[in-house]
Amino acid sequence: MSKDKLQAIRDAAPAVLPSLLQCDFGDLRTEVERLDAAGTRVLHLDVMDGHFVPNLTYGMPIVAGLKRHTNMPLDVHLMISDPLKYAPAMVDAGADLVTFHVEAVEDPLAVARAIKKLGVAVGITLNPQTELQTLDPCIDEIDMVLVMSVQAGFGGQSFDSVASDKLRQLRSDHPDLLLEIDGGINAETIGSARAAGCDLFVVGSAIFGQDDYGDAIAELNAAIEAATDSKEATRS
Repeated sequence: MSKDKLQAIRDAAPAVLPSLLQCDFGDLRTEVERLDAAGTRVLHLDVMDGHFVPNLTYGMPIVAGLKRHTNMPLDVHLMISDPLKYAPAMVDAGADLVTFHVEAVEDPLAVARAIKKLGVAVGITLNPQTELQTLDPCIDEIDMVLVMSVQAGFGGQSFDSVASDKLRQLRSDHPDLLLEIDGGINAETIGSARAAGCDLFVVGSAIFGQDDYGDAIAELNAAIEAATDSKEATRS
């Protein structure tokens, strides 16, 4: 299962991943239908525990509810203090890719291996101030790195350009690793992330703050394509 969904995510890249943190939870099914119609291929869910980060969001029932109404892979970002406590239930609910914060655990290698044994793809998340070297013990065991371009736990923050430097270094060192970015991504910032080597772009208000999700995602995809074309032209 995880290999099929991971391949589906790879096949979608470069891709915009709507962050459901900012959607209308009073009409979640309609929101997913609108995103599907707009061409979305992967959904991103931010799970917060009110401890590792100040905010509290949703849990397994939302993941399970989404799974009943969409075939899109679910990318579940655990912003929680004890990812191993809840990862099995998240997988049972329908998570296809589970990411956890390296800052939240003492042994990221052990956590990554344990999550992978659940039959899903696994990623590790870095907050802006966290050095890339913290990934060294586990980089060969994971499928993706999620680089935060804002401090985890709040929506609506501004993009921190240090994230592009991290993406560029990761892409240079690990050409086949999936790279994702989250925080302050919009039509003005998404191009620099793509130019730095990013594959997956988590977007909140730049989609959900717009009247037409299709137009919003099309604008983001156009910026990704322009950055991709520019990068390829530079290589040639």
